[in-house]
Amino acid sequence: MKPDLSQNEQARTVSVSQFVGGAARTAADAVAVEEPLHLRLAGRSLTVTMRTPGHDEELIAGLLLSEGVIRSPRDLARVQRCPDDAGGNTYDAWLRSDSAPDFSKFSRHVFSSASCGVCGATTIDAVHRNWPAVTAAWRVSPPLISSLPGLLLAQQTVFRETGGLHAAGLFSLDGRLVAVREDIGRHNAVDKILGRALLDSCLPLREHLLMISGRASFEMVQKALAGGIALIAAVSAPSSLAIDLAQRSGQTLIGFVRDERFNVYAHGHRVGPALVKDG
Repeated sequence: MKPDLSQNEQARTVSVSQFVGGAARTAADAVAVEEPLHLRLAGRSLTVTMRTPGHDEELIAGLLLSEGVIRSPRDLARVQRCPDDAGGNTYDAWLRSDSAPDFSKFSRHVFSSASCGVCGATTIDAVHRNWPAVTAAWRVSPPLISSLPGLLLAQQTVFRETGGLHAAGLFSLDGRLVAVREDIGRHNAVDKILGRALLDSCLPLREHLLMISGRASFEMVQKALAGGIALIAAVSAPSSLAIDLAQRSGQTLIGFVRDERFNVYAHGHRVGPALVKDG
């Protein structure tokens, strides 16, 4: 995959009233930038998502991939910023002439719907209509898993400046950091990783691990499955539906990776050489 490149402002300095010991003073503080990205597909408005500017083409490619609209870089003709938008936050994407957009596949709003008949099982069934379960047979050691948060944090440059961004890191099976992306939204950080891999024709990511800085939600596991990733680790907790999806998708799901400890919630056979049982 290509190196991280970004020309966009991801942090901004603001003036704050800072209270220390009850006394106020004026100080400068760095905050993470959050702006809307308006995506149009084939001239039709598709979605607006809040994100941290930077790697926008990757974000769009990853979003279209993880929503099942495209499957490979061949499906995506081009992405460009709309010249009529002075703010630079509107993008137009076009698919290849033989890849007509199917807007019904854009499932972001379906997955968040509470409409009648939608439940965890049917939502997982919908995911599996787009992406099959993974079958990777490799194993990684517990010390390697424990090392991932520190390796990721060391590359979170904007987080260190602002304290306000999530991160996703893609690692090789020997623990080498392949790519890291930061964003105000956890799902955007993962989409940027997937988008970079898609644009570089590196999918599926069968020989890689995904480390995320927040919790492991259903959407995180679904996006990892779209990229063919068999192991997802998070510094915080997984949700019940994330566990259900990982179990049915053959994915290893790990949470609370902190201080050389972690919990494996699904498909622990990929963590070895041996699992130590409590008691």
